[in-house]
Amino acid sequence: MRTAKPLNPKQRAAEIVARLKQTYPDATCELRWKTPFQLLVATILSAQSTDKMVNQVTKALFKKYRTPADYLAVSDEELQQDIHSTGFFRNKARSLKGCCLKLITDFGGKVPRTMEELLTLPGVARKTANVVLGTAFGIPSGLTVDTHVMRLAQRFGLTRHSEPVKIEQDLMTLLPPGEWIFAGHAIIWHGRQICGARKPKCELCPLLDVCAQRGVK
Repeated sequence: MRTAKPLNPKQRAAEIVARLKQTYPDATCELRWKTPFQLLVATILSAQSTDKMVNQVTKALFKKYRTPADYLAVSDEELQQDIHSTGFFRNKARSLKGCCLKLITDFGGKVPRTMEELLTLPGVARKTANVVLGTAFGIPSGLTVDTHVMRLAQRFGLTRHSEPVKIEQDLMTLLPPGEWIFAGHAIIWHGRQICGARKPKCELCPLLDVCAQRGVK
């Protein structure tokens, strides 16, 4: 086993991001979208689902529903059927309709560009808001913390917390804002491809010697 370098968390975070840039230079959100509104819808649908499944659903969905008003024009049952494959379709349909109504009544049908405004939309929490702000608008509001980021941040020794909001705060402290968008996406890619939950491929990992779980505490 290789011995991890004795780096403090800030140094380790910087080194990790530098290597992620070499390994995944094109890391970005894997949801398919053309407009901020489409990305917002796709991100809401991605809860408890996979990007692959959401992309399959939105391929037809985005042809049928082009504006927030389109989602309000159909029955609950019809929308539920159209998003059924993403799971939790009743709750998601309710969130989508509530979100679209709020967009129309409060924001002129446009997706807002601030965390505070996005969090007023039904179905939107910090994770969704960070995806939309960072990916659609290039605004570094924070880091997207999904299950991969939660797991890897702990393994890397960048946080001791288990709550997404506290993990995000730790990562925001360790990394400059200019790295937040890329780091969130790249960590997710690394979690999917190398650092899995049950069987991490440590022998293939370019971060092995700076991984806290491999020796540094």
